[in-house]
Amino acid sequence: MPAHPPIFRPALVLFAILSVITGIVYPLAITGVAQVAFADKANGSIVAAAGGKVVGSALIGQEFGTSDPTAAPGLAKWFWGRPSATGPTPYTSLNLDKGAGSSGSNLAPTNPALLENAKARLAALDAADASVGIVRVRSGTQSRTTPVPLDLVTSSASGLDPHISPAAAEYQVPRVASARGMDEGRMRTLVRRCTEGRTLGVLGEPVVNVLALNRALEAARR
Repeated sequence: MPAHPPIFRPALVLFAILSVITGIVYPLAITGVAQVAFADKANGSIVAAAGGKVVGSALIGQEFGTSDPTAAPGLAKWFWGRPSATGPTPYTSLNLDKGAGSSGSNLAPTNPALLENAKARLAALDAADASVGIVRVRSGTQSRTTPVPLDLVTSSASGLDPHISPAAAEYQVPRVASARGMDEGRMRTLVRRCTEGRTLGVLGEPVVNVLALNRALEAARR
């Protein structure tokens, strides 16, 4: 029988060539294209303040000091983002100082803890409102003068959502405007500026980037 040609060397050479192409050449090429054409997105959509100090990412929600409802007077001046499942009350998704990060609650729809968490978030919202003289619950009843948008009392799956609905931003306008001594009309103008429309005009729903909105508030104060 004729001897079979050795296949070890061709296999090794092919492995080395493909490793260089797929492990070095291709990643470098894609990284180079991304840095030239989409540098901001490729680097994480980083948001920097004056002086170049990084204050967050447009793609990741963060805490604006709202995890402690007892500190409501000092916290009412910020718009709050989507609640995180890292705790019942915190309106935070990423807080390196406290070691809190992305988390899902893994609670079933029939779990009573879901209702308790929503009640705790309602209490935090009411405490912040009350700190600036706003009362949304009619005396002696459980009815509210203004419905609470769902995304202010339910947590996201990842805990990293950077956006809230326009309705959630509108709900907070009276509180933030009162805490900052700003006109509500001017506040709503800032909300509209930070509202992102549907992708391609048809996909998804309009959303408000909370980081951009709170930075706009700080800029408007100067």
